[in-house]
Amino acid sequence: MNASDHTIHTDTDGLEAGAFDLPVNGGTMQAYYAAPAGNKNLPVVLVVQEIFGLNEHTQDVCRRIAKLGYFAVGANLYQRQGAAETYTDIPKLISEIVAKVPDEQVLSDLDSSVAWAARQGANAQRVGITGFCWGGRLTWMYAAHNANVRAGVAWYGKLTQGHGPLIKRNAVDIVGELKGPVLGLYGGLDKSIPVADVDIMRDKLKGGNEAAKASELVVYPESDHAFFADYRANYREPDAKDGWRRLTDWFKQYL
Repeated sequence: MNASDHTIHTDTDGLEAGAFDLPVNGGTMQAYYAAPAGNKNLPVVLVVQEIFGLNEHTQDVCRRIAKLGYFAVGANLYQRQGAAETYTDIPKLISEIVAKVPDEQVLSDLDSSVAWAARQGANAQRVGITGFCWGGRLTWMYAAHNANVRAGVAWYGKLTQGHGPLIKRNAVDIVGELKGPVLGLYGGLDKSIPVADVDIMRDKLKGGNEAAKASELVVYPESDHAFFADYRANYREPDAKDGWRRLTDWFKQYL
């Protein structure tokens, strides 16, 4: 069965959703939002893309988050560096675009996303974040950056390294700065994030601050990288569904 046969399409029934131009430092950025129609003061949940940019899958995840009762925002965080969606060669995409995206730029753009949501009536004092692959690492980093982050869910985000020479700090370096607890979901077969790295992070969290100690790491032994991405070959439905259940419970508990 092709990966496309698993692809989830979430409708907009009961939602306000769509593309918009997000004001950021230096101009505007393509972005997408989804939220329950007519509701104000909802918590903000940032949805941080995989390396493939703000594609349909990321937008669908925004709609899924909105169906849970949150104001979801996803931004095209590579826009300044190029069009990730035009690439089919992953190593080339990483070297030509991803490796040229500094954390400082991303954290600022995520701040702009929260500020935009607040202008639409969302509650910027209650921020959640979830991200995948590249976005999984940024979930950890942003949870240490914004004092209003109450919860994060990082899907197979790198822990001991980043993508490229611009990266100055990694998830293992910021466990003492987490503002809200992070749930990390990892695949036991993922060679890009070995289980040994997860074990290192687990030990670091034990010695971190209160939010770090409340964080949890889950490893799915039979899953590879990108097991949540229903449009990709590595999709593993049982673990993707379990991870989504855990995300739902995590945000319900902390956000």
